Amino acid sequence: MIISKRHVQYITQFTFDEEISLAEILKQLTCKYDNLFHTSFPYSAGMHQAPVNDGEHPSWHWHMHFYPPLLRSATVKKFMVGYEMLANAQRDITPEAAAEKLKLLSNVHFSIKF
Repeated sequence: MIISKRHVQYITQFTFDEEISLAEILKQLTCKYDNLFHTSFPYSAGMHQAPVNDGEHPSWHWHMHFYPPLLRSATVKKFMVGYEMLANAQRDITPEAAAEKLKLLSNVHFSIKF
Protein backbone atom coordinates (compact mmCIF):
# COMPACT_ATOMS: atom_id res chain seq x y z
CA MET A 1 0.00 0.00 0.00
CA ILE A 2 1.18 3.50 -0.81
CA ILE A 3 -0.17 6.35 1.30
CA SER A 4 0.71 10.01 0.90
CA LYS A 5 2.18 11.66 3.98
CA ARG A 6 0.43 14.91 3.17
CA HIS A 7 -3.34 14.80 3.53
CA VAL A 8 -4.95 14.90 0.08
CA GLN A 9 -8.22 13.49 -1.20
CA TYR A 10 -7.31 13.22 -4.90
CA ILE A 11 -4.20 12.50 -6.93
CA THR A 12 -4.82 15.79 -8.75
CA GLN A 13 -3.92 17.59 -5.51
CA PHE A 14 -0.31 16.34 -5.61
CA THR A 15 2.38 18.91 -6.20
CA PHE A 16 4.77 18.40 -9.11
CA ASP A 17 7.45 17.07 -6.70
CA GLU A 18 4.93 14.65 -5.19
CA GLU A 19 4.01 13.38 -8.66
CA ILE A 20 7.69 12.74 -9.40
CA SER A 21 8.11 10.97 -6.03
CA LEU A 22 5.08 8.76 -6.71
CA ALA A 23 6.49 7.80 -10.12
CA GLU A 24 9.84 6.92 -8.52
CA ILE A 25 8.14 4.85 -5.80
CA LEU A 26 6.05 2.97 -8.38
CA LYS A 27 9.18 2.20 -10.42
CA GLN A 28 11.06 0.98 -7.32
CA LEU A 29 8.15 -1.16 -6.17
CA THR A 30 7.45 -2.79 -9.53
CA CYS A 31 11.18 -3.45 -10.08
CA LYS A 32 11.37 -5.15 -6.68
CA TYR A 33 8.38 -7.30 -7.61
CA ASP A 34 10.06 -8.27 -10.92
CA ASN A 35 13.29 -9.14 -9.09
CA LEU A 36 11.55 -11.24 -6.44
CA PHE A 37 11.13 -14.27 -8.74
CA HIS A 38 13.28 -13.06 -11.66
CA THR A 39 10.29 -12.63 -13.94
CA SER A 40 8.04 -9.88 -15.22
CA PHE A 41 5.64 -9.55 -12.33
CA PRO A 42 1.97 -8.98 -13.12
CA TYR A 43 -0.12 -7.10 -10.58
CA SER A 44 -3.40 -5.34 -10.12
CA ALA A 45 -3.46 -1.95 -8.46
CA GLY A 46 -6.07 0.53 -7.44
CA MET A 47 -5.98 4.18 -6.40
CA HIS A 48 -8.56 5.13 -3.82
CA GLN A 49 -9.69 8.74 -3.91
CA ALA A 50 -12.56 10.59 -2.26
CA PRO A 51 -15.99 10.07 -3.86
CA VAL A 52 -16.94 12.83 -6.27
CA ASN A 53 -20.69 12.49 -6.57
CA ASP A 54 -22.09 13.06 -3.09
CA GLY A 55 -20.54 16.11 -1.51
CA GLU A 56 -17.31 16.94 0.26
CA HIS A 57 -15.20 14.28 1.95
CA PRO A 58 -12.48 16.23 3.82
CA SER A 59 -11.49 13.24 5.97
CA TRP A 60 -10.75 10.97 2.99
CA HIS A 61 -7.05 10.23 2.49
CA TRP A 62 -5.67 9.18 -0.91
CA HIS A 63 -4.00 5.76 -1.00
CA MET A 64 -3.07 3.02 -3.44
CA HIS A 65 -3.22 -0.77 -3.11
CA PHE A 66 -1.17 -3.39 -4.97
CA TYR A 67 -2.44 -6.93 -5.48
CA PRO A 68 0.43 -9.10 -6.75
CA PRO A 69 -0.73 -12.54 -7.92
CA LEU A 70 2.65 -14.23 -7.46
CA LEU A 71 2.82 -15.09 -3.78
CA ARG A 72 5.21 -18.03 -3.42
CA SER A 73 6.95 -18.52 -6.74
CA ALA A 74 6.93 -17.50 -10.39
CA THR A 75 4.81 -20.55 -11.23
CA VAL A 76 2.11 -20.35 -8.55
CA LYS A 77 -0.35 -17.59 -9.41
CA LYS A 78 -3.16 -16.35 -7.21
CA PHE A 79 -5.40 -13.76 -8.81
CA MET A 80 -7.48 -11.83 -6.34
CA VAL A 81 -11.19 -11.66 -6.92
CA GLY A 82 -13.56 -8.87 -5.97
CA TYR A 83 -14.35 -9.98 -2.41
CA GLU A 84 -10.65 -10.28 -1.58
CA MET A 85 -9.47 -6.91 -2.81
CA LEU A 86 -10.37 -4.91 0.28
CA ALA A 87 -11.69 -7.60 2.59
CA ASN A 88 -9.85 -10.59 4.05
CA ALA A 89 -7.64 -11.97 1.32
CA GLN A 90 -7.41 -15.74 0.92
CA ARG A 91 -3.63 -16.16 0.71
CA ASP A 92 -1.37 -19.12 1.13
CA ILE A 93 1.49 -17.05 2.53
CA THR A 94 1.47 -14.72 5.51
CA PRO A 95 2.19 -11.00 5.10
CA GLU A 96 5.21 -11.49 7.39
CA ALA A 97 6.68 -14.21 5.18
CA ALA A 98 6.10 -12.13 2.04
CA ALA A 99 7.72 -9.08 3.69
CA GLU A 100 10.74 -11.16 4.70
CA LYS A 101 11.24 -12.29 1.08
CA LEU A 102 11.06 -8.70 -0.13
CA LYS A 103 13.55 -7.54 2.54
CA LEU A 104 16.07 -10.11 1.32
CA LEU A 105 16.11 -8.59 -2.17
CA SER A 106 18.17 -5.61 -1.13
CA ASN A 107 18.92 -3.24 1.68
CA VAL A 108 17.39 -0.37 -0.32
CA HIS A 109 14.46 1.17 1.51
CA PHE A 110 11.73 3.21 -0.12
CA SER A 111 12.17 6.89 0.57
CA ILE A 112 8.75 8.42 0.37
CA LYS A 113 8.93 12.15 -0.18
CA PHE A 114 5.26 12.92 0.04
